[in-house]
Order: sequence, then C-alpha cells, then structure tokens
Amino acid sequence: MPISDTSPAAKAIQDAIHGAMTGEQRVLLAFEMSLFARELARAGIQREHPDWPADRVARELLRLAFLPNPLPAGLR
Repeated sequence: MPISDTSPAAKAIQDAIHGAMTGEQRVLLAFEMSLFARELARAGIQREHPDWPADRVARELLRLAFLPNPLPAGLR
C-alpha cells in the first residue's frame, strides 16, 4: 500500500474533482504542477548559490533533472 499524507476524505474530494475534469484540464494541471516544481527547484539552487549567475542556475537545474553527476568542466 502506498504511503500518503492525504486523508481518505481529502482523497475522495480530490478524486471527485479530478474525475469531473476534462482530459485537457488534467493535462494543464499536470503542466502547471511541473512548472511550479521547477520553480521551487530553481529557488532552492539560487538560495544555496546566491553568487551564481542565472545561466549557471539554469544549467544546474537541468543537471539535477537529467544527469546523475555534475556537468563536465567544459559545460559549466
């Protein structure tokens, strides 16, 4: 059984709301959640490295998303 911090009552409400949404609405919701998660990650990187320029923050965000190791020196 999956672990969840959502109560059964809240889960039932979520399921009802999602069930009433169109496919397009569900895709848009997923897209918005993805953008929000990306912005949270970006803010965390900026908080940890306030001296980094925006392009380095963007590269680190990509590295965290797609690569298990730091970027090679020539790509930093």
